[in-house]
Amino acid sequence: MTRAQRVKAVIFDLDGVIYRGRTALPGASTVPQWLCDRGYQVYYFTNNSTKTRESYVELLAGYGVKTDTEHIVTSASLTAHYFTDNGLLPATALVVGEGGLVEELRNAGLRVVRRRGTRPIDYVVVGMDRKFTYAKLHEAQQAIRSGATFIATNRDATYPIEGNVIPGGGSIVAAVATAAQTEPILIGKPSSESGKLIAHQAGVESNEALMVGDRLETDIEMGRRAGLLTCLVLTGISTAAEAAALPETSRPHWIIESIERIPELIEGQSSVREALP
Repeated sequence: MTRAQRVKAVIFDLDGVIYRGRTALPGASTVPQWLCDRGYQVYYFTNNSTKTRESYVELLAGYGVKTDTEHIVTSASLTAHYFTDNGLLPATALVVGEGGLVEELRNAGLRVVRRRGTRPIDYVVVGMDRKFTYAKLHEAQQAIRSGATFIATNRDATYPIEGNVIPGGGSIVAAVATAAQTEPILIGKPSSESGKLIAHQAGVESNEALMVGDRLETDIEMGRRAGLLTCLVLTGISTAAEAAALPETSRPHWIIESIERIPELIEGQSSVREALP
């Protein structure tokens, strides 16, 4: 049996894979449905913590992609799971991030604050925040220096938009880490636990799940660490030349121009060659 024939579940990253900025990428409206029609499980996994899973369902519907919250994983929802799965509640978290992260944490049972007060802060949780300020940096720094545990939803330095990139959540995490002189606990990609969690949720073995992403250092690295099959698409951040320069253990199993070629990959067509022996 070939690697492609083992696939039972496909996990798509979003930014740079399904869309870039507000533009749908090739195959976005057709390939997920093609997979569903043939019995493959389809999940969506983003390091972006700014939106709730419900918001992503609506967003994807606008690109012609039908799904539900059970098949969407975000770094915000994983962070909420981190607290509930490890028995860390009740707890107070100072959050540097946007509405999606705040809502996921509140729904999990955390007391979320934006500023320090008289009550102690147990955790500082940092994600993408497009209204990041020096005051927020100072609040996070002081809470961590006073003993709060520092948690990062992701460390993506950049975020792809049409024809360009903008600063990502990792840029903000780096600022807090520098100010507090403390490295965070990382929840999102490339943490291997996130990939294993999705495979378990899908009821498949790790090597029966295919991670499709545009970033070598997050999507592909997470997949390789978790034992998933991996496919790099060239519609986002990383390039084929960058993949070729990596050690074999960090390279994707396949490299394709866009997800439009996923059916060829799944069907084992010779037009899609494996990048690994």
